[in-house]
Amino acid sequence: MANAATTLPPAGPSDWGLLFLRASGALLLLWVHGLPKLLGFSQELRLIEDPLHLGALPTLLLAIFAEVACPLAILCGTLTRLACVPILVVLLVSLVVVHPGWSIAEGQFAWLLLIVFTTLLISGPGALAWPLPRLGGQGATALLR
Repeated sequence: MANAATTLPPAGPSDWGLLFLRASGALLLLWVHGLPKLLGFSQELRLIEDPLHLGALPTLLLAIFAEVACPLAILCGTLTRLACVPILVVLLVSLVVVHPGWSIAEGQFAWLLLIVFTTLLISGPGALAWPLPRLGGQGATALLR
């Protein structure tokens, strides 16, 4: 007999849509931005812009966290809403501070990622997500998903 705490509710079309949105957004961000920063760490450390004047190393580490660790959590559906926040911060800093002169066409990838991760922040991961242990009641767990 399955444990009620680990049994997922049946998945409907919107759950499959959220899984597709999570997977496609997370993998795009990871592939296009996260992995190149992680694998080319030394070169990125010399090239990265420092818009918040934190220093090159902290800026790069925060960007790698937002573009590698957070997409992996979102891909699993674990702490999805929480993991969207650093991604949205990096995207907004990029669009507003680093590249304020970009047209919609030049910044379209960033704008689309902003739409994807804002949608996931609002909706959560859907039913097809890695289950979280109960933390402070069902409301707290649902908020973190």
